[in-house]
Amino acid sequence: MRIISRLENLMYYVRGQSVQIDGNADLTLQYAIIERSRPSFRAFQTLRKRSSDILIRTLDIVISLLALIFFAPVLISVGLMVKAQDGGSIFYGQTRIGYGGRSFTCYKFRSMLVDAQIRLKNLLATDAAARAEWIRDHKLKHDPRITGFGRFIRKTSLDEFPQLWNVLKGDMSLVGPRPIVHDEICKYGRTFVRYASVRPGITGLWQVSGRNNVSYSRRVAMDRLYCRRRNLWLYLYILAATGPSILTQRGSY
Repeated sequence: MRIISRLENLMYYVRGQSVQIDGNADLTLQYAIIERSRPSFRAFQTLRKRSSDILIRTLDIVISLLALIFFAPVLISVGLMVKAQDGGSIFYGQTRIGYGGRSFTCYKFRSMLVDAQIRLKNLLATDAAARAEWIRDHKLKHDPRITGFGRFIRKTSLDEFPQLWNVLKGDMSLVGPRPIVHDEICKYGRTFVRYASVRPGITGLWQVSGRNNVSYSRRVAMDRLYCRRRNLWLYLYILAATGPSILTQRGSY
């Protein structure tokens, strides 16, 4: 610290750019700036991130396994109800974009009619308001494709339980940005690089902050914030907030 106290208007190379340190500045601040420029500090940051990633992945696996075992009777009942409503398939798989920009099949309990894609195409071709809403949000508030039971499992988030299998496979995490389809990449713009730096999640900041009551642009901002600040404590906070969010059904439809 005695050496630092004698520094006057010296230049230090910090994070790829020159920074001038005023000799009269706070010594603690000077010391912090110099420390952050050292390779040892960067190595510590990398080690801390890797440790957090390992802990999060471990929790993903353990919690997913326990949830599948504990909720097995409920999941079997939901599957039978989905099958009974129209005789169609129990699960619905859709290609989503995951970690590293790689595609994967994201599973859900089917909540829509078996000819949902045809109905959507016809609706967007004939209804200008629905088409504008789809372009803006990539979903419809009053979606005619959703079945009666499908609306119930969507409001209670039961339709997303099969994604626990995606978590076990390593396609997803319990917490992360919402998995997007290929057509949504353009809406993320430069944020897509951040999005692809982590595994998408079953729940996330967007889900515990109002879900569909939040605008698409704000959702993208929340995904970017989570990807930048991702750590074990934020992960645990969002997990804890997910239960109350589901119970209140705020922003779900």
